[in-house]
Amino acid sequence: MSEPLLRIANLKTHFRTKGVGLFGKKKVIKAVDGVSFDIAPREVLSLVGESGCGKSTVGRTLTHLEKATSGEAQFEGRNFLSMTSAEFRPLRREIQMIFQDPFASLNPRLKIEQTLGEPLFIHGLCKTWDEARTKIAAMLETVGMDPKVMARHPHEFSGGQRQRIGIARVMILKPKLVIADEAVSALDVSIQAQVLNLIKKLQRDSGVSMLFISHDLGVVRHISDRVAVMFEGKIVEIGEKHQIFEAPEHDYTRKLLGSIPRVKIGKEVT
Repeated sequence: MSEPLLRIANLKTHFRTKGVGLFGKKKVIKAVDGVSFDIAPREVLSLVGESGCGKSTVGRTLTHLEKATSGEAQFEGRNFLSMTSAEFRPLRREIQMIFQDPFASLNPRLKIEQTLGEPLFIHGLCKTWDEARTKIAAMLETVGMDPKVMARHPHEFSGGQRQRIGIARVMILKPKLVIADEAVSALDVSIQAQVLNLIKKLQRDSGVSMLFISHDLGVVRHISDRVAVMFEGKIVEIGEKHQIFEAPEHDYTRKLLGSIPRVKIGKEVT
């Protein structure tokens, strides 16, 4: 077996709240409290659980948007949780994140050409704008958009189109690991299916590994190789997709399967 691309060991991310009133005591919120898992090359691991269970904090911690309290996270054998921002910067091309809100994740002042082009120059993948525009046009077509839209601004697009642009911005860098945090939950149900199938196709074609974070088991069953179920900051069950859906062992997993609405995806990408 090949070595895991990503290995997480006993990850903890705690937050200390401010006390209320003169004698208010500070409290510690254990958003992530001892999480461990691996992701293999080309694998999709879904992290699923109800809102507030800590799953999004895992993704934000792995991209240095939140500071870990303790634990290890190794990417290709390198522990990057303890890295400074400067030390982590070279890994930002290889570890990319798709955010839940496609509008908030795009700079409204920048044209799509600039949004997709700037990362190419920052990471040294292009030297001229002609070269960048060629790559941008190809990537826009890959995510199902007309290259002519690169001259427009984010507010001119629908939510589904903006998420396609956000996906294009991530995939144009050819990352090794993509963390998708509720990437379809802000979209209309009919658009969810289209974007979910797009993500799956891009993952299969590129071979990128993925941590897919979602509250909906009905969505993750269409994209996952394995599923990790999270509850109150901890992973309570992890296994192959068929095992989680056909023979769940934990009571919380069974309740989650029975209570969360499922999205009808239609014909799955093969």
